[in-house]
Formats: sequence, C-alpha cells, structure tokens
Amino acid sequence: MEKKLIFEKVDHTLLSQTATWEEIKQICDDAITYHVASVCIPPSYVQRVKEYVKDNMAVCTVIGFPNGYNTTAVKVFETKDAISSGADEIDMVINLGYLKDKAYDLLLDEIKQMKAACGDLILKVIIETCLLTEEEKIKMCEIVTKAGADFIKTSTGFSKSGATFEDIALFAAHIGTGIGMKAAGGITSFEDAEKFIELGATRLGTSRIVKLAKSEAASGY
Repeated sequence: MEKKLIFEKVDHTLLSQTATWEEIKQICDDAITYHVASVCIPPSYVQRVKEYVKDNMAVCTVIGFPNGYNTTAVKVFETKDAISSGADEIDMVINLGYLKDKAYDLLLDEIKQMKAACGDLILKVIIETCLLTEEEKIKMCEIVTKAGADFIKTSTGFSKSGATFEDIALFAAHIGTGIGMKAAGGITSFEDAEKFIELGATRLGTSRIVKLAKSEAASGY
C-alpha cells in the first residue's frame, strides 16, 4: 500500500497534558506536509490551531477526555465551544459507567445529543475497548449506529492499551452501514497501519506514522 494512502487516513495526534504551542505547531506543519486527514489536539488549542492552519487542515479535538464521565450537559457545552472555536471534527469519550450499568438508553441519548451539537461535522465515539468485554463492544457498535454518529473509535491512548486488530475486525462484523472505524493508540509501524486499514479502519489515530516518515526522509530512505 502506498504511504500516501495511509497518511490520508491519519489523525495526526498530540494530546499530551504537557503539550506546548511549539509542539502543537510542529505537528500542524507536519500534518500539512504529509496531507493527513486531520490534526487532533487538545480543546484549549483549537482556536489558535484553526487560525494557524486556516483551511489547509481539518482540526479535530477531544471531548470528555480521557475518562468520559463528565455529564452529558458538560460534553455538549464542550462540543459547542470547540466548534465555535473552529473544530471540524469531534472525538468524544463515552460514559463507561453507563455501559457497565447497562444504562443503554443514557448512552444512546448522550451520543444523540452530541451528534445534534455537531450537526454536519464529524463525530467519533471513543469506547475504550481495552476496558470492555466482547459483549460490551458489540453493544456499543449497535448504540453508535443507532445514535447516528460518524465513527466508532477504539481508544483514547490513555488507558491500559490501544487499538488491536481483533477489535477492528469485531467492529467490522457488527457496526452499521456507513459508520467509519477509527483505530487509535499503539500504532507503531506502517505495517500495523496497513493491517488496520485492510481490516476496515478508515481513520488511524497516531503520532508515530508521521514521525516514522520524517525519520525515513532524514535518513534518505
């Protein structure tokens, strides 16, 4: 697979708590250079990033991140604030406690409210697969589909582990038609990225793919 086809699916990500503006600006420059899908950054940087990249790059940010246990009202407020600041895509974390409690109606309502706040903009739903049973992952495929979100996403990258091939294969077997799948966290090589894409992932949340490409370019490869 050509690397440009991989880059087109990458949300180039920097969500470290200590991320500085210089570091954020660097990933924006790299994202534009490698023509990735978006740059995914903390909400506090959205307005500054949008002013910096203008229309050259989609700006993605995270809501309820990384634990997901904010109230729905807070998540909706965060979303509207991010969009007013210039966010083009929203990656939200579900309330995992609701899922463990089998409070499926609350989960469905929250995602519906989030999608209403996003309107035509892309909403990705992070379910943190490493904390879920297979039954819970399948249930979330059903809920995300029913809620009308645009993507189901594996992970925040801040929990026990990130995306696995098995999780994307499971999503592919159970997600509704037209819902994208995002593998995030722990994607460390072009070979891994290609495998996730072959399994059906249409977005990849990673910082390492572009770093690998830069290292290869610097080495003359």
